[in-house]
Amino acid sequence: MFYLFAGNGFEELEFIAPLDIMRRAGLKVTTVGIGGRTVTGAHGLTITCDTADDQLIDGIGISGVILPGGAGYRNLAQSATVGRMLAYCVENNLLIAAICAAPSILGEFGILRGRRATCFPGFEDKLEGAIAQNDAVVRDGNLITAKGAGCAVDFGLEIVRAVLDDGNAVRIASAMQCHV
Repeated sequence: MFYLFAGNGFEELEFIAPLDIMRRAGLKVTTVGIGGRTVTGAHGLTITCDTADDQLIDGIGISGVILPGGAGYRNLAQSATVGRMLAYCVENNLLIAAICAAPSILGEFGILRGRRATCFPGFEDKLEGAIAQNDAVVRDGNLITAKGAGCAVDFGLEIVRAVLDDGNAVRIASAMQCHV
């Protein structure tokens, strides 16, 4: 099971696109609200997540963590649950994916040291220890980062590619009429 976190102020497209694409691929994704199940995005979209961060049991059944960015990325960075889940993923070599400003959280936690990563322009100095890239989506082993909302579909497809394979990503992109 993958945990997709959202805190108030999250970038809606960076949450919805990977969620939709991962579920189309048959991946089990649980949405997790920071501070409660109901969170509101940067542009006023209010969603009800599957669970709240204080309801998660550390590491049980987790396959990876996905972090959307947007103005609410600090809410993710300040969540003890997000920190614990990221630490578990690092210790167990599980998928970690972050988009927009959220890769800066990975920098703060020391996860990017010596790894290639990208982020929303202007946040590069917060990718502590990373080998900063200018690509829209960057995959370095079990770590996937992306620039922002305009890259959200490619970000979701890269997650599918990493977890399943290229064939599944191509199949989903084709069904969605995306370029491959």
